[in-house]
Amino acid sequence: MKGRSGEGEEILLTGFADRYWPSIIMQPGATGLDMPPFALFSDDSPNLDGSVYRSARASAREVMIPVYLYGVDRRTVNQLKRTLFQALNPNRGYCTLKFSEGDENRILKAYYKGGMEGAEGTDTTGITWAKYALAFSAMDPWFYSERDKQVRWDFGEGEPLLSSSAAFFPMKISRGVMGAGGTSLTISNPGDIEAWPIWQLQGPIKSFNLKSPHGEAVKASPPSDGSDLVPTGRVLTIDTRPGKKTVRDDLGTNYWSKLDTNPQFWSVEPGDTSASVSVVTGSGKAAVILTFQPRYASFV
Repeated sequence: MKGRSGEGEEILLTGFADRYWPSIIMQPGATGLDMPPFALFSDDSPNLDGSVYRSARASAREVMIPVYLYGVDRRTVNQLKRTLFQALNPNRGYCTLKFSEGDENRILKAYYKGGMEGAEGTDTTGITWAKYALAFSAMDPWFYSERDKQVRWDFGEGEPLLSSSAAFFPMKISRGVMGAGGTSLTISNPGDIEAWPIWQLQGPIKSFNLKSPHGEAVKASPPSDGSDLVPTGRVLTIDTRPGKKTVRDDLGTNYWSKLDTNPQFWSVEPGDTSASVSVVTGSGKAAVILTFQPRYASFV
């Protein structure tokens, strides 16, 4: 666990070394770590029994984590308390809760809301120990993979296998280059829910069309003066994440006005889906890089 929006000191909840070492230990009984709750929306019918389903959305997730603080003396257990006080303060940002299963780490961002008020009963605290049930609220209820998923496509003219100027050994294999634009490409999302991608388009590019399996598209037509839309050496980033939607290059130039009318920022659905990435390059090789964070319903 880390406080201060993930920038604070890391607090291990499963790193108990031995019975003499002061530590904070996660206890059995945690709740709210699997499927998030959903809010259902419906309309009542004046002529039929019941209601008519309209839609659903995932609500904020409520999480409870019981912890046991063990110190070698009164001073060390009080220091453990202060460590938690500083990490959990929601006015300093959210906490990142990291769960590890095998070689996979998943992150949940949540705000502390209660549980450390304290009680001096004999079953909740002692001279060298204390127990708390930490309550969190995760406004974004999904767990995120710690590792981004990335796919890259190159466009333009490829390089020959045998160079006329370099020696045959050691043999070097160049990165593959896409042929005709608009062909069907497979994108794999290992998550449980759709993910919002970040597109990076490396010039020279005259025009592009990024189309989802359902026909939604983000595209830009070539400039009327024949110049490159994304010049050589520039990188255009299209961030489709909710609340962060931006279309800018690496110099900060805003490309919103250069997109075709009514761009549809589409998400990557879970599983394997077929999308279309079409690019008209300028003089040279261009590339399109798709990056997204898979989202999961549970910590496992």
